[in-house]
Amino acid sequence: MEFVGTTLPGCRLIRTTPAGDSRGYFVRTFCAREFAEHGLNPELAQASYSFNAKRGTLRGLHFQAAPQMEDKLVRCVRGAIFDVMVDLRPGSPTFGHWVGYELTESNHLQLHSVRGFAHGFQTLADDCVVAYHIAQFYDPQKCAGVRWDDPDIAVNWPLVPVDQSQRDLQLPRLADLDRAALLPFEPFAA
Repeated sequence: MEFVGTTLPGCRLIRTTPAGDSRGYFVRTFCAREFAEHGLNPELAQASYSFNAKRGTLRGLHFQAAPQMEDKLVRCVRGAIFDVMVDLRPGSPTFGHWVGYELTESNHLQLHSVRGFAHGFQTLADDCVVAYHIAQFYDPQKCAGVRWDDPDIAVNWPLVPVDQSQRDLQLPRLADLDRAALLPFEPFAA
């Protein structure tokens, strides 16, 4: 695995390298030792999948409120997505900034963020499956988010959304978030 820094401290793109032959391939997507060696939380509290039937589906931007904010590893195991992380750590020099990468079943890229980021994605194909590894347990009382189309964040989504939840459409803007729900910025060792 290759851990590549992004413009947001605490958010990394992870390149994996499949080993293959005529039968197919094998690719390692997680190693607790390598994560710890790169300063990332190696804990795994839960793993989840998200199935998305339609191209253009948009989910996010989601996070769990403090103190339950999540370290998250995301990859696309079927199809293609545009995956986005937004820095929500007050005091961070990149507060409100975002990064986005195309993650596909064939490029084997993964996106990781430490606690303090919101996450969202848009499907670029029908029948996409997205896999998550999360270091903290899910707490339904701490579910939170910020609007996908907040002009203060200005994510450049590749497609016009075709399917979104009512919950996502009613999320607050960044300027209206309760700062007590966020974790303050702590410098991240690169």
